[in-house]
Amino acid sequence: MAALPGVTRATLNPTAGKLALEGRVDLAAIQAEGNPEGYRITVAGDARSQPARPGLDWPLLRTGASGLAFGLGILAERLELAGWLVVGLFAVAIAAGGWGNAKRAYYSLPRLDFNMSVLMTVAVAGAVIIGEWEEGAAVAFLFSVSELLQARTLERSRRSIRQLMDLAPRTVRLMRPDGEVEVPVEAVAVGDTVVIRPGEKLALDGRILAGQSALDEAAITGESVPAEKGPGAEVFAGTLNTYGALEVSVTRQVADTTLARIVHMVEEAQGRRAPSQAFVDRFAAIYTPIVLALAGGIVIVPPLFLGQPWEPWIYRGLALLVVSCPCALVVSTPVAIVSAISNAARKGVLIKGGLYLEQLGAVAAVAFDKTGTLTRGRPAVHEVVPLDGLSADELLRLAAGVEARSEHPLAQSIVRAAQEKGLVVEPAADFVALPGRGARGQLAEGLVYVGSPRLFSELGHRTELADGLLSRLEATGKTAMLVGTSERLLGVIAVADEVRPVSRTALAQLKLAGIQHTIMLTGDNPATARAIAESVGVDEYRAELLPQDKVGALEELLRRYGKVAMVGDGVNDAPALAAASVGIAMGGAGTDTALETADVALMADDLSRLPFAVRLSRETLAVIRQNIAFSLAIKLVAVALVFPGWLTLWLAVLADMGASIIVTLNGVRLYRVDPQGDKTSAHDKDRGSR
Repeated sequence: MAALPGVTRATLNPTAGKLALEGRVDLAAIQAEGNPEGYRITVAGDARSQPARPGLDWPLLRTGASGLAFGLGILAERLELAGWLVVGLFAVAIAAGGWGNAKRAYYSLPRLDFNMSVLMTVAVAGAVIIGEWEEGAAVAFLFSVSELLQARTLERSRRSIRQLMDLAPRTVRLMRPDGEVEVPVEAVAVGDTVVIRPGEKLALDGRILAGQSALDEAAITGESVPAEKGPGAEVFAGTLNTYGALEVSVTRQVADTTLARIVHMVEEAQGRRAPSQAFVDRFAAIYTPIVLALAGGIVIVPPLFLGQPWEPWIYRGLALLVVSCPCALVVSTPVAIVSAISNAARKGVLIKGGLYLEQLGAVAAVAFDKTGTLTRGRPAVHEVVPLDGLSADELLRLAAGVEARSEHPLAQSIVRAAQEKGLVVEPAADFVALPGRGARGQLAEGLVYVGSPRLFSELGHRTELADGLLSRLEATGKTAMLVGTSERLLGVIAVADEVRPVSRTALAQLKLAGIQHTIMLTGDNPATARAIAESVGVDEYRAELLPQDKVGALEELLRRYGKVAMVGDGVNDAPALAAASVGIAMGGAGTDTALETADVALMADDLSRLPFAVRLSRETLAVIRQNIAFSLAIKLVAVALVFPGWLTLWLAVLADMGASIIVTLNGVRLYRVDPQGDKTSAHDKDRGSR
């Protein structure tokens, strides 16, 4: 394709069934190039709007006809029927089963591309020349069966991607001044408002304007429990609205939705070659010419130089061609990679290529950002300690009244805690923020201050009464805020970033998955870092790190452990994610940066998916090694049987076909790898912890 006039670059992704061209593209010329080799070429996107017409499955029909003719030929031979009938039936089996191979070989030979089709076609033709019609028919039929099975496996991979695209409806109900109207998704612009009824799927990304519902986001995040959402919440194409009617403002057009980008990235990931696949491709490129030369030597040397008869050595050379065909070796890696990436995408983990899949499977240590990864990234009230005869609720109510007008995260955590307890919060009058120290406001009880020990020292209070309490809170990583008036100290409220309930479990599962060491990297002070590290169970922590310090820490970890993954939120941790062997971003469904910059994105804000991703990657590496070792072992054994004449064409093609089927099935089983402990999701655990 790259040789066509006007085309500057051509890239084929056989797994996704897509051809990307750059330059001036003439569709008719491209289709003309593909037609002789049986490729049906259409513009991407047309297949959705113009479904392919149902037609005959020619590969299946040809394989069936070949098998039927081959079976009848054997039966006619056993019944000792007319020789011409036996030869005719075997000829039909060869023509039907070998048609696709012969056609591809015809176009490959002028390019000196000695691929599998060339090897098989030469073997079948040679068998016919020396009168081995039955052997030639067996080769043609069995190889046709093998190709059919491999094609079905590839089609399954492509179908899994098409099923993702089919999750989103093709029409939406658009709100207009004169009422609702159903229009194609392509006609909707950013900012338009669409109506989603209960039981309907969303066609576009957006933000809820009105309505409340639970949305099943399993297609995007892999999370099985519907997420409760209301006005202001983000929603994604392909998700299911369960019970409430929603009005949604569209934020992305159909080609830019999170679902569309996931599909595009999965297709690209499947097309990117892993290191093991690149090795196999290089090996096959050297291996095939050597096999052809060796087969030619077996055919020519013994008869010409050793006085041996021609026919048995021609037969052995043909058997070598068949058994040496690197089918199993060539499919050993891509089937495993495609199966694993597709499975991960369905479970809410976006892996951007075989390279990162293999890298993740080889990591020895995982480094975590603290805020937003191991913790929620949102402070919460942990302790309320009254000191002057007040109740804990009364102290919390007073503090919340002062902080009600503040935008500071610590202030908001106090207000939120009071609201969750059902306390009536009256915002203070004459609110004044005291930067770096706290705030004050006028309540019915008088002028109330909320802030740091430094603020109360400035007010002239003797804070030594609370010193022991403050030391204990700071040692456990909590931020202590004092509450009082200008005359007396009323109490202490301790606030801390809330640890995700799933963090400890996820880290324990990482150990079971084979991760040797876990490290937390944070900008917090050492006391807070130590408290969080002990709470979640990391092996080591580094505190008071600036972004550039995190990169330096990762470089030191890489020197120590070889391959290290970094887990962060994909925004503030971009330099560290880039420095790691594999960068893993949390919450990819909601952040463009995570999708674009990370090597792996956990689509849900759920750390429990990380052990699954590591385990899947390690199992993929194991499967690839098994497939390569098995493919090479079968070839070596079969080649060794050629020289004494023990290997027949029948056995050769059965060995080749059997090896191809076994490695394909071994790779496909990666579709069935499931997250461990996924019965109780992080969403369930979070709700239960409140």
